[in-house]
Amino acid sequence: MKVLVLTIPTGGGHLSTGVAIEKYMKQRGHEAKLIDVYKYISRLLGGSVQKGYLASTKYAPNMYGKFYRIAEKSDSYDKFHMLKAANSLMTIKFAKYMKAYKPDVVIATHVLAAHLINALDDDILSSVITMGIVTDYTIHPFWDETCLDYYITASELLNCQAAKKNLPLKKVKPFGIPIDQKFADKIEKTEARKIIGIDNKPTVLVMSGSMGFGKVLKHIKELDKLEMDFQMIVVCGNNKTLKRKVDELETVKKVYSFGFVNNVDVLMDASDCIITKPGGLTVSESLAKGMPMILINPIPGQEDRNVEFLLNNGMAQLITSTYPVDEAIYQLFKNEWKIGNLSEGIKYIGKPYATRDLCEFIISLGERE
Repeated sequence: MKVLVLTIPTGGGHLSTGVAIEKYMKQRGHEAKLIDVYKYISRLLGGSVQKGYLASTKYAPNMYGKFYRIAEKSDSYDKFHMLKAANSLMTIKFAKYMKAYKPDVVIATHVLAAHLINALDDDILSSVITMGIVTDYTIHPFWDETCLDYYITASELLNCQAAKKNLPLKKVKPFGIPIDQKFADKIEKTEARKIIGIDNKPTVLVMSGSMGFGKVLKHIKELDKLEMDFQMIVVCGNNKTLKRKVDELETVKKVYSFGFVNNVDVLMDASDCIITKPGGLTVSESLAKGMPMILINPIPGQEDRNVEFLLNNGMAQLITSTYPVDEAIYQLFKNEWKIGNLSEGIKYIGKPYATRDLCEFIISLGERE
C-alpha cells in the first residue's frame, strides 16, 4: 500500500502528525512518503508561509485571532477567491507528483493541503482514498468546504460540531490526533527521573513550544517563591537565548533546563504535571501520558478553542492575570481530589493509540479492495 502524507509549514504539530503516520506505516511494511507540499511546489512559497505564520503568531497574535474568527464566521469559502485561485495554480506541479507517485491514500494534515487535494482533477483522484487530519480540539475553518473520504478528529465529543459544519458523520473518524507511539508507553516516575538524571521528588514540567515562546522566566520566578518542595524541568525548544537566561537564573529550587529535545515522552513520565501552551499535538501527547495540564499563552484562534475544550471537559487549568501559575500549582499539589478529577477526564478523552488506530484503519481499507 502506498500512502502520501501532506504537511504545510505552519507550526510543528502538522509535521509531527505526518511523521507519526509515515513511521507507523513503514513499520507495518507499507510504502509511505511525507512531503511539505507548499515547499515542494515552491521553496519561496513554503518559506514565506512559514515565516508569515511564525511572525503573525508571535508578534501579532491578536490580529491572527481576528482573522481566525472571521474565517469561523464566514458562510462560504467562495468569499476567499484569491486562495481558490492560488490553489488552482499550485496544483499544476502537485498533480504531476500525484501522477508519478500514484498513492493509494493521500492524507492532509492541514486544511490548506486538503484544499489542494480537492483542486485535483477527478481522474487523478478516481482510485485514491483521501483523508484529512484535524490537528486541534475543534473543527478548523474551511474543513467544511472540502470533500474528502474521511476526516480524522481528536474526539467523538467533536461530532456535534462536525455535524453543524455539515461534515457527514459517516466520514468522521474520531481516532484522535496521531502522535508518536512512544507517548503510549509509560515509564515509572522514579525510573524516568533516573534516566534523565534528576532528583526523585515532585516535578513540574514547563514546555515553551519549539520556538520558546511565552513568559517562561516569569513563571519560573513565581514558582520558585512557593514554599513547597518540588523541582522544575524547563524545555526551551530552539530558543537559545531563553535557555541561556534560564541557566543564569539564581533559584532556590532546582531547575533543569533543556533546549530542543527528542525525549519529551521521558520528561513527561518524570513529571507530575505540565505547564504548556495548548497546541494540539502537545495536548494530545500530554493526554496520552495522563498528565494534568496547566495552560499558558494560548495563541488566539485554534489554541483558544483547545483551551475551551479542555476546560469544559475538566482536563486542565488556565493561567490568567488573576489566576497566576503559582496558585495553580499550589492548588494542584494541595488537593489530591483535584488531580483525581483531572486524571479521570484525561483517561476518558486521551487517545494514546491514535496513530495505530488510524493506520490500521487505512490498512483495512486496502485489504477490502
